Amino acid sequence: MDDRQARHARRWDQVADRYDELSAGIERRLLAPSRPWVAGRARGEVLEVGVGTGANLPYYPPDVRLTCLERSEPMLQQARQRAADLGRPVTFVRGDAGALDAEDASFDAVVSTFTLCCVPDVGAALAEMARVLRPGGSLLLADHVASDRWWVRLPQALADLVTVPLAGEHLGRRPAPLLAAVGLEVAESERTSLGVVERVHARQPG
Repeated sequence: MDDRQARHARRWDQVADRYDELSAGIERRLLAPSRPWVAGRARGEVLEVGVGTGANLPYYPPDVRLTCLERSEPMLQQARQRAADLGRPVTFVRGDAGALDAEDASFDAVVSTFTLCCVPDVGAALAEMARVLRPGGSLLLADHVASDRWWVRLPQALADLVTVPLAGEHLGRRPAPLLAAVGLEVAESERTSLGVVERVHARQPG
């Protein structure tokens, strides 16, 4: 982790205990509708990459066996408390999306919501998610992405001038076109909110 990445990590650590409060407005209007779409499609052994404060936890089917990874320890503490409040058994691990500490083909589904906008190397993170998926397994994503409307992409590009240096958060990324390069096939996808949010269900062949 270089100095800039370490600075970004410290920022997320510092806001962890207030994150849900600070993001309540954008969560309600923009992010929340995608959580049941993504988590509800997960089956079997499931890895969530970038669990944050655990906003997806209420939406998983009750029979999934859930492992949640997060880089920020203070964020993990918030997610642990949410899981305890829900009475949900979860294995929590601290780790890096770009170097998952898991065996090849060890999960039936990998979930990531509103996380790939912040990882330093989105291609490396997607390659790791594909690596740990079993044949026929599902990669389930939701993220805010570069809009398919030019007049929305322009303010997104301007916002990146602030959000990328401040927190490593990219509003102009779009992970979906990178999935073929890591061997995954898109089964379904959709955009909402003027094309700013994209939901993707991709599969590992086999």
